[in-house]
Amino acid sequence: MGRRSVHTAEELRELILDTSTELIEANGLAGLSAREIARRIGYSPGTLYNVFENLDDLVLTIEGRLLDRLDLALSTVPQSSNPAQTIVRLAQAYLQFTQENPRLWNLLFEHHLPPGRDVPAWYQVKLEGLLARIETALTPLYNHDPASRSRAARVLWAGVHGITSLSTTEKLSIVPSASARDLVDDLVAHYLKGLNERQLAD
Repeated sequence: MGRRSVHTAEELRELILDTSTELIEANGLAGLSAREIARRIGYSPGTLYNVFENLDDLVLTIEGRLLDRLDLALSTVPQSSNPAQTIVRLAQAYLQFTQENPRLWNLLFEHHLPPGRDVPAWYQVKLEGLLARIETALTPLYNHDPASRSRAARVLWAGVHGITSLSTTEKLSIVPSASARDLVDDLVAHYLKGLNERQLAD
């Protein structure tokens, strides 16, 4: 296919990202290829590699934009004087976001970098930023124990993520979409109750 029009470097980058995102939303990671992206945007496959180092670089960039969207969604969650209520709200917002973007969200865990290659520093910063929102909500419970607060945030994130993954992949009937919210609420409530009881015991 001939080139549709002349784009600036930034316009071409956004065109590639938008088209790739549409392909993933429609067909998952398996539907993404340099040839199909090029066909849709009207450029040769080689053009993609003038913009992105490789498909891994392209996918990581899409994942980064998704993490930014999730962070924006979590930033709108109303804060409560009750830390448990705030954490429940964050978990519910997380679940809602993943259910609204199932194939894109699953991309983060379907996509694997080649052996020996670590995620870029900027990617890790985005992940840490999301965890920081949970840590901030936990601060009243762990005001003088940052290490335990950090660990608790990761435990909660891992648990909530497990439920959202089962819900968005639709592979396990034991976690239908309709009950995922209840499971998230129960997980957060019981975990925080355990934390409170342990602190009282200490």
